[in-house]
Amino acid sequence: MNPDTPSTPSQYTWAGRFSEPMSDLVKRYTASVDFDKRMWRQDIRGSLAHAKMLARQGIISAEDLADIQRGMVQIVGEIESGAFEWSLDLEDVHLNIEKRLTTLVGDAGKRLHTGRSRNDQVATDIRLYLRDSIDDIQILLGQFQTALLDLAEREAATPMPGFTHLQVAQPITFGHHVLAWYEMTRRDAERFADVRKRTNRLPLGAAALAGTTYPIDREFVAAELGFEGVCENSLDAVSDRDFAIEFCAAAALLMMHISRISEELVLWMNPRFGFVKIADRFCTGSSIMPQKKNPDVPELARGKTGRVYGHLTALLTLMKGQPLAYNKDNQEDKEPLFDAVDTITDTLRIFADMIPGVTARPENLRDALRQGFATATDLADYLVRKGLPFRDAHEAVGLAVRRAEERGVDLPQLPLAELQSFSPMIGEDVFAVLTVEGSLDSRNHIGGTAPEQVRAAIARARQRA
Repeated sequence: MNPDTPSTPSQYTWAGRFSEPMSDLVKRYTASVDFDKRMWRQDIRGSLAHAKMLARQGIISAEDLADIQRGMVQIVGEIESGAFEWSLDLEDVHLNIEKRLTTLVGDAGKRLHTGRSRNDQVATDIRLYLRDSIDDIQILLGQFQTALLDLAEREAATPMPGFTHLQVAQPITFGHHVLAWYEMTRRDAERFADVRKRTNRLPLGAAALAGTTYPIDREFVAAELGFEGVCENSLDAVSDRDFAIEFCAAAALLMMHISRISEELVLWMNPRFGFVKIADRFCTGSSIMPQKKNPDVPELARGKTGRVYGHLTALLTLMKGQPLAYNKDNQEDKEPLFDAVDTITDTLRIFADMIPGVTARPENLRDALRQGFATATDLADYLVRKGLPFRDAHEAVGLAVRRAEERGVDLPQLPLAELQSFSPMIGEDVFAVLTVEGSLDSRNHIGGTAPEQVRAAIARARQRA
């Protein structure tokens, strides 16, 4: 068939104005039903609340309302069973459902659209969809956080090197490091909660752009649908998608955090580090190298981060040049948003499952602590407590580190007399300071890496959950 073969105009709700039908090419280019049909539950929920309000206000009859409710029950059953026939000719989820409703209940279905437009209808559906998605994401975030807290508790006293510039810095515990991951996700959860507040405003009643002449009750519909209030300007209500942009920004930050976690897991699983094992079910092998065990899940999450960044950029670009009010450009808001939802949902689900399969390798962690002079700062602090100015202490310890490096040993392996050559303030008690356990235990304050503080932080986190 020629792509420009026309369709019959009468099947479109707006066809009365036009003298020729839409071409099949334009129909395919402008239709959204293939992707927006995922909002069918939200569309029906919004329509039922709207119909209830219309009947309450005397705009449609009680009989019409009953017919609409009966028809929607049947449509729900058809969609859930797979019997519903989605039509490209009907453009989107809204017209597909409305057409089927009209077929089932006649004129009552035609009256449903009284006092609203597809502009405020789709804005309502997408807010309902996003609100539902945020609620699901928060549950998954909670499961991920629980897995992190469980891992942190198991490894609350397991020493490992902390890094800056990817160089050994100071001793920390594995549990303390995992709690840093937890804190990232805690802020992510707060951001999604904030996005939900601004998403949870009702556009319905704004109609096409200017409101409606019918005596509607928007506050009633908002209460029916669980919205915290209404969008107070009709132009803004139908045209802006800043809530979707804000969601994608929160999603991008979440994926950035997951990517950082992933990068560490990939590094730590490398034999050069050997800090962790990841359960086999989250890894793959090589088609040619039989020894390989590849951390594919964290690697792929690291890659999917760029995908979510792209969706944020796409939505920002989509909105930046639009005059008020609604424009067809806004049809392009859904696929980036939907894919961002899907990507973070799948990622959170698999990470909540994977983290319990992460096992620390304590001996390798301790070996790494012996290689980077991790307790050098503790020696400097020791000298400061003895009365030496910090800058002088810093210089003395730097000289000691150089000597240890030349001899191929760690600081605690230098003889006392040699240590005292860098500062006469050093006494026999220095070796307690230079141990990993001494270093950890000395940082016993809120936010510190001492095992006691790690366990206290975990208890606080569980209490907040």
